[in-house]
Amino acid sequence: MAAATFSATTKPLCRSKPVRANSSRRAHNVVSANANKQALLLDYGAGNVRSLRNALKKLKYDVTDANSPADILSAPLLVFPGVGSFGPAIELLKKKEYAPYLLERLQEGKPFLGICLGMQMLFEGSEESGGVEGLGFIKGTVRRFPDSLGVPVPHIGWNTVRDANGAEVVNVAPGLDVPTPRYYFVHSYRAVAEPENQSDVALTCSYGNTEFVAAVAPTDDVRAVQFHPEKSGALGLATLNAMLSPADGAADAQEILSSMRPRAKMTSGLAKRVIACLDVRANDSGDLVVTKGDAYDVRESGESGGVRNVGKPVELAQRYYEQGADEVTFLNITGFRECPTEDQPMLEVLEKSSENVFVPLTVGGGIGGVGKSTDGTVLSPVEVAAVYFRSGADKVSIGSDAVRAALAYYERGERCEGDTSIEQISEVYGAQAVVVSIDPRRQYAADGEEAPFATAEASRVGPNGETTCWWQCTTEGGRKLQPLGAVELARAVEALGAGEILLNCIDEDGQNNGYDLALVKQVKDAVSIPVIASSGAGSPGHFVEVFEATNCSAALAAGIFHRGEVAIEEVKAAMENDGLATR
Repeated sequence: MAAATFSATTKPLCRSKPVRANSSRRAHNVVSANANKQALLLDYGAGNVRSLRNALKKLKYDVTDANSPADILSAPLLVFPGVGSFGPAIELLKKKEYAPYLLERLQEGKPFLGICLGMQMLFEGSEESGGVEGLGFIKGTVRRFPDSLGVPVPHIGWNTVRDANGAEVVNVAPGLDVPTPRYYFVHSYRAVAEPENQSDVALTCSYGNTEFVAAVAPTDDVRAVQFHPEKSGALGLATLNAMLSPADGAADAQEILSSMRPRAKMTSGLAKRVIACLDVRANDSGDLVVTKGDAYDVRESGESGGVRNVGKPVELAQRYYEQGADEVTFLNITGFRECPTEDQPMLEVLEKSSENVFVPLTVGGGIGGVGKSTDGTVLSPVEVAAVYFRSGADKVSIGSDAVRAALAYYERGERCEGDTSIEQISEVYGAQAVVVSIDPRRQYAADGEEAPFATAEASRVGPNGETTCWWQCTTEGGRKLQPLGAVELARAVEALGAGEILLNCIDEDGQNNGYDLALVKQVKDAVSIPVIASSGAGSPGHFVEVFEATNCSAALAAGIFHRGEVAIEEVKAAMENDGLATR
């Protein structure tokens, strides 16, 4: 990766004041003076800000939005939820004329909290977006995780942090000490501690064999974190409260932490994720319900043939969050039939879920290509994704359109031309916001027969004794076979900019016989981005099995959770007993 270059002709972000030295950065603690708990949100129009807004409201903050540059300086507390890619984010700050006022606020030591990209933009620049100048408040350049680490990039999931003391009990915020704290990270670029910024670094995190900056605290009242506290469950809310209200936040934080489910033991490092999936669609009466398929067939057998109903989406999402799910995924399984922005019930599910579910939310169904609303308005993939993000989603899952994009990619001689939904959404929101859902069917190859795509030794013997197979991709909810293999699709979407793969298997859906280990391993070995195993879980042991056999990053299940056959806590207990890191 080439080093970032910053133009000497770039317009200065600061209006007049120079960045002061570290020695002058300590300010008196004025956060404690914010007795009325007023928070100004710097929402510059990118990504999921709703979840942070809901988290602040949960902590009883009165949240307003910045409407002018002057608001940036006058607010008692400014929260900057940076979302997306570095370049577009900086450009938006400049366009709104927020950048110089934001830097002035930082230099004056006024209360500030930056999150994720909101932390990265405090540095001098980033390699992302071809090399872009940052605010320059903290020394150093934000760089991509190197491929040489041999770990999936983006870094997605729940990882532990440490402070300068390196002790097991970590001071994560003023007055808040937590043993082996684990937070939710989702990023491809990171800052590292250097002699020039060492005094600003508050927390670090390890990924692969590299250490990166997890939090900075240049002054008593200026703080920023790489992780997402609003997506880190009860611990995230407690940490957010303690950082924003040092005077009384720690006591409140301990009360929040008391609601956390106890762990028998805590293994440090990136945890394997357990994801609860809700397949959502309208039933024959028009009500939005969670359903569950058997090889993707969601209708009951018998004369009625109605859509199988296993619960209400918002209620189930909150239940799984409270039970310990690391993420919740909504798949609108009939979303390909209409423009997603017209699906008001699905958007309302996201909005209501984000009010009480403080872990990542992914939504899929009908995303990609060009949407067209009932009034004839044509919407780009970025505009469609934006509607979901503004409604509370953290990631969007692309299915059928990803297959079309991959076919075009190979037809062009494996060239990226920037015209696919994957590329366009990834460019604005970052690769970590784009999940590709692969829905393949197993195809057996007779011994000695040449298969059209990459083959593997089958997990289950074929009807005629075949031991070799490949997996054929489908579109339209598994209804239409496509001339593309699962491995080939995975490689193409990684090249196009996807940050994660949700790997289903139609043959195993609803069978409770375990994941298709051969499929998961083959795809995981073919790409460097995280892979989520899906389809087939029937017991806690199946989660342990797929994590050990394939090194996938996460495993997803639906039916066993909906029917109460397996509790999420049972899955995590089995993982802990096997020595797997888990939240």
